[in-house]
Amino acid sequence: MGASAPLPRRLVLVALATLSLVATAAARERADALWDALAQPGHIALMRHAEAPGVGDPAQFRLGDCATQRNLDERGRAQARRIGEEFHRRAVRVVLVLTSQWCRARDTAQLMGLGTVEDAPEALNSFFGRPGEREAATAALRRRLSGLPPDAGTVVMVTHQVNITALTGVFPRSGEIVVLRREPDGGTSVRGTIPAP
Repeated sequence: MGASAPLPRRLVLVALATLSLVATAAARERADALWDALAQPGHIALMRHAEAPGVGDPAQFRLGDCATQRNLDERGRAQARRIGEEFHRRAVRVVLVLTSQWCRARDTAQLMGLGTVEDAPEALNSFFGRPGEREAATAALRRRLSGLPPDAGTVVMVTHQVNITALTGVFPRSGEIVVLRREPDGGTSVRGTIPAP
């Protein structure tokens, strides 16, 4: 038997385009299902702050001084507003917005326009570059989550990649939302992730 003839390039391109469309449609369906879940009581939007170029913070970092921190750029500010618009468009009733004290997280929370923003430093402040604080910070986040009322509307928590990864194992991109469900035993489970718009 001879070797089979290669598929024409055009056919390969059409097949790849079709696979891409199918994958995009499936991702959209997953995101829609997660937005629907967020609109139901007992769910939490655990979110990484919006786009802030760079990694970590400058050496002269001071918590109360945004000028010493890595901050949202214009893309990040626009991204935060788009995320807030999506919450409104999807009619997700947000009852509480909690944030890290880092300026990029607080600015994200405020720009979303979902309600009054409250600091939650023990649970949501970053421990990037201080791995020895990981266990205490994650325990504080678990305590905060278990203390949320199980039948209230959606709670939004804006924090950092390290905090989210330590709790869930998910490595979120900037502006990505990890959807958590509160369980009867007070714990939480990951329902999935919603990419940033």
